[in-house]
Amino acid sequence: MRRRILLLCAMLLVAALFVRPMADTVLSIWWDVTPDWCAPPTPDSSHLICRQLFRRPSIPSTLAIAVVLTALLAASYPVIRWCLRPLRDLAPVIADVGPQNLGHRLRPGDGRDELAVLGRSIDEMMDRIAVGYEAQRRFAADASHELRTPLAVQRTLIEVGLARTLGAEQLELLAAQLLETNERNERLIEGLLVLSESDRGLVSRTPLRLDRITEAVLDAHRARAGEAGVTITSELQPRLVLGEQVLLERLVGNLVQNAIKYNRPGGTLDVRVGADPALIVTNTGDDVPVDEVAALFEPFRRLSGARIDHSGGAGLGLSIARSIVRAHDGVIAASSSGHDGLRVQVTFP
Repeated sequence: MRRRILLLCAMLLVAALFVRPMADTVLSIWWDVTPDWCAPPTPDSSHLICRQLFRRPSIPSTLAIAVVLTALLAASYPVIRWCLRPLRDLAPVIADVGPQNLGHRLRPGDGRDELAVLGRSIDEMMDRIAVGYEAQRRFAADASHELRTPLAVQRTLIEVGLARTLGAEQLELLAAQLLETNERNERLIEGLLVLSESDRGLVSRTPLRLDRITEAVLDAHRARAGEAGVTITSELQPRLVLGEQVLLERLVGNLVQNAIKYNRPGGTLDVRVGADPALIVTNTGDDVPVDEVAALFEPFRRLSGARIDHSGGAGLGLSIARSIVRAHDGVIAASSSGHDGLRVQVTFP
């Protein structure tokens, strides 16, 4: 395509050399066919229109040049279409790509011309789209599985209650189990809604004190930490973050809840807010293998590898935290030494 454009430019440069001679030819022909009453004015000419028209001798020359240039541009149109033909040939190939063949690639090779660069860029874009589409498909499948299991439990409990006469204690136990399953469904649906909202991005941004938000979240979780035998320590320095307060509260709340839930009796939870990184949450919980840390941020993925968690969680805590951090243009990362807990670090602009 580059060679075609260079050839077109060369043709236009050569044609430009003949613009003036061709304009003079057009002008001479025009004078030959001009009626005598509109010939070039003489001092004693009495025709007012011709006198005004030819007061400036450059006007006929300009019109002749314009006519020649218009003719050249019209003649260049097929050549321009020939130059752009490789791009037109790409259009039907790209138009045929859809969810049914996301693996299709152009594979233009290692060339350095513009079409090869464009082809590689399109292939890289398709790689990213395929990864995102597969992640969405897997997320929908996992969400369906997570919702199907408690619904099946509810159905079984109801069928048991309808199949026979139950005593007061049995009815109370059945109601408690149904209520627990329903609460888990509510937490799961709420988590999915928050994840969807944070993935969509921020509607508005307000300067917020992350240290004050963190302090309020810690105060709300001290009783729960005390029941779990976890000691909370904190070092909160003033830190401004542009974002939404509800999402930042959910971010800190999810990290603190996870740090308490997956801690051990007599363990500690250390929370720090500063300039860089903005937030650090460290707990002394279960051992986390280094190669499994990244998987903790995937929806419905837990350290044990089980998809169903009977401890009350929905498996979306760190996924929501990652989505909220991304919505605030930040970066979240977790690290583990392979023993004694997990360290989650959040960096904001």
